Amino acid sequence: MNAAPDGTEAAGAAVVLDGPGAARLAAHAPRPPGPGEALVRIHAAGICGSDRELYQGNRPAPYARYPVTPGHEWSGTVVEAGDGVPEAVVGRKVVGEGFRNCQVCERCHTGDTTLCTAGYAETGFTEPGAMAPTLTLPARLLHPLPDEADLTAAALLEPAACVAAAALRARVRPGDRVAVVGDGTLGMLAVQLLALGSPAELLLVGARPERASLAAGFGATAYRHHRETEGLGGYDTVVEAAGAPGAARQAAGLLRRGGRLVLTGIPPAGAAELDPAALVFGQLRVDTVFGAPPAAWAHAVRTFAAGLLDPLPLVTHRLPLAEFEKALALVADGDPAVGKVLLHP
Repeated sequence: MNAAPDGTEAAGAAVVLDGPGAARLAAHAPRPPGPGEALVRIHAAGICGSDRELYQGNRPAPYARYPVTPGHEWSGTVVEAGDGVPEAVVGRKVVGEGFRNCQVCERCHTGDTTLCTAGYAETGFTEPGAMAPTLTLPARLLHPLPDEADLTAAALLEPAACVAAAALRARVRPGDRVAVVGDGTLGMLAVQLLALGSPAELLLVGARPERASLAAGFGATAYRHHRETEGLGGYDTVVEAAGAPGAARQAAGLLRRGGRLVLTGIPPAGAAELDPAALVFGQLRVDTVFGAPPAAWAHAVRTFAAGLLDPLPLVTHRLPLAEFEKALALVADGDPAVGKVLLHP
């Protein structure tokens, strides 16, 4: 990645994507918070598959705007509050929602802020993100953490919030038979959150058997490779968290009649997935998740604060911002030893 023309190093620089494949370090100056805003010193920002899409230019036009500083998964500490923001927030460890919803449309008023009709705007995609020393954003998007919170672990609370949205829709009850398809970050976090519902069975289906023991520690009762699921079925609820071609169809095939399918992965556009006839004849209920509304964020943060959600074992690599492109390559190469990759300013 190219350095800034003035030779700025990572400690005082932000990652900027001028366009697909064009990453550089640029001198960073904190933007003072305006009314209703807060300035956060970033501790860590996570690399996600959608960051790769942004770098490669694969995100549809409404969901990316260049130039942009990426980084929608992050944790940090508030260092300054703008007018109208309680001073008590200064010094607090925080994470923050990414969707910049309007708060006044019908969907926002019903709590469906990820469906805001004012148009898509999100930190790290259309608005400046957290792969920088600081981030200024609306204070209403912040979720304070306990003083003793581990900010490295907290950097995974954005994907945890997305999974929490799925868990809330799954409505797992004690004694249910539950399965998760996908053993990436989302799938592993889903295991932890769904285990809190005390299911009788919690199967994880994935492509990395090396994660079976970690999944067991998170609450999974069994692990099965995705090519070895023949004969399995009868599950009350299945959460699909892979986003790979065929994952949604496989997840639906694990359900009992009348079961519930929750889709969180985003397959390639145009992929042939669910069979409408199978959905109708099986009377399957299908829910989908794109992002996380405030209720899901609150659920993820509360379980984390209570010690019921521990994302830290998923972190395998921590790199400086200057190694942004190396971090993307680590995530892309399919090495089972690579979990969540974090960047630190």
